[in-house]
Amino acid sequence: MTDDIRAAESGGGSKAGWVLLAAAALLAAASVAYNVLDADGGEGAVSEQAGTEPTLAELRQLAEASSDDAGPWGDLAYAHFEQGEFAEAATAYERAVEIDDKAAVLWSALGEARVMANDSSAADADPLPADALAAFKKAIALDATDPRARYFLAVKKDVDGDHAGAIAAWLDLLSDTPPGAPWEENLVATIQQVGAINELNVEQRLSAVMDGRMPATAAPAAPGLRGPSEAELAAAGAIPPGEQRTMAEGMVAQLEARLQSEPQNPDGWVMLMRSRMTLGEPGKAKAALSAAVAANPDQAEELQRQAQMLGIQ
Repeated sequence: MTDDIRAAESGGGSKAGWVLLAAAALLAAASVAYNVLDADGGEGAVSEQAGTEPTLAELRQLAEASSDDAGPWGDLAYAHFEQGEFAEAATAYERAVEIDDKAAVLWSALGEARVMANDSSAADADPLPADALAAFKKAIALDATDPRARYFLAVKKDVDGDHAGAIAAWLDLLSDTPPGAPWEENLVATIQQVGAINELNVEQRLSAVMDGRMPATAAPAAPGLRGPSEAELAAAGAIPPGEQRTMAEGMVAQLEARLQSEPQNPDGWVMLMRSRMTLGEPGKAKAALSAAVAANPDQAEELQRQAQMLGIQ
């Protein structure tokens, strides 16, 4: 347990660090693009194109030429988000939901972009602004299974002091997570961390949820990714492994960028180390440990202990 996270949990300090963890915890799940989970079954304007990745200028040109298709606007928003341009991402997602206001995944993506664009550095700042919460609630109204909205609404419970309620909501989300999904480990870690910080015993319930889930099913062929999904989280688990990794790498890069600008966040560095090890990047995990210790020398012993548990040499 670290002082900065404990302070955030109690409302006595900046909550930016905790929201950083919240935004990173689902990794790939939180970054499923509209062109993969198109609620109308249409194909994304960019994702199906072969060749090199389009530039932002090309994405904007496609979006501005599209007055009745939210897909290109979702592509543009996602590209901005990957580059850490969260305000621009929010603006593009706002245009997307104007075109298609029935797509839960667009509303939850808009909420996440608004969270990340919010300046929560002040001690009294709200890490989950009202417009972000409104977007998450809209997503849930459209699709009660939306994983990103469920996750952040649980974060709202946590920062408001309802830690038990937050853990219960995350456990429900975990119960719907396919075993072996790329975000599973970080979701479990979030539950464990919040339980430890607030002295709540979660291990028995966590084990029950993990043991009670259905075995993972084989991923469908690529065409099966099109069309509506009963559970966006499960659909994300069906994305081909290469695409999962690309999305995960993007989220980890965003986490690393935020930590470089807000380095006094030991738990954030632990999350980064864990994510790097999950991606099979022990060298980068070790570099994250060095940066974490340099920025938080008073937490060096705990950081080293966490690194050892993760297998970082």
